[in-house]
Amino acid sequence: MKKTGCVLLVGLCAALLTACGFGGSSASDVGSLPAVESNVQQVTEDMQLSETSGSTENNSESSSVEDNTNADITVEKETSDEESEEEAIMQQNTFYVSVGEKVFSATFADNSGAQALKELLADGDITIRMSDYGGFEKVGSLGQSLPTENSQTTTKSGDIVLYQGSQIVIFYGSNSWSYTRLGKIDDLAGWQEALGNGDVAVTLSMQDK
Repeated sequence: MKKTGCVLLVGLCAALLTACGFGGSSASDVGSLPAVESNVQQVTEDMQLSETSGSTENNSESSSVEDNTNADITVEKETSDEESEEEAIMQQNTFYVSVGEKVFSATFADNSGAQALKELLADGDITIRMSDYGGFEKVGSLGQSLPTENSQTTTKSGDIVLYQGSQIVIFYGSNSWSYTRLGKIDDLAGWQEALGNGDVAVTLSMQDK
């Protein structure tokens, strides 16, 4: 395409030169032909350069659009992955209680308080400083209130309950009081030993450590 255009352009220029009287054989006419040919060659080179520049700009614009599209796809995928992970967590019925180096799995109770706790844990781990009370439980403040569904309850070792809306109580003994059940430790092996006799830091999480 480019070569054909150049040939046509040279032919046109030659025809114009002939029509204008430059077709003779005088010395002056012959001397002027190289200059005309040089101008034609320069115009041809300028056209080729312009076409090359336009192609480069188009390629650059196409590359930019493609990069933006890929970036949008990446963001959408990350958002989708996060939503899928959050949905999986909310369907999970197991959480974990860490005491020192010991980790115990627990099962959520089926009520609004336990569901609210699950939603909190979906946002990240919660560590509670707990004090011993009565020789049968550890109690500590959650720092915020959860929905309550209190009922008179006789607890057993491994029970995790909500007291007065904002206090988390974990049992290694038994007591009877009005609580909202939050969950229960699945396997009590080493549970009482891990809690010990004094204050203890307890971490609740949705993932095994």
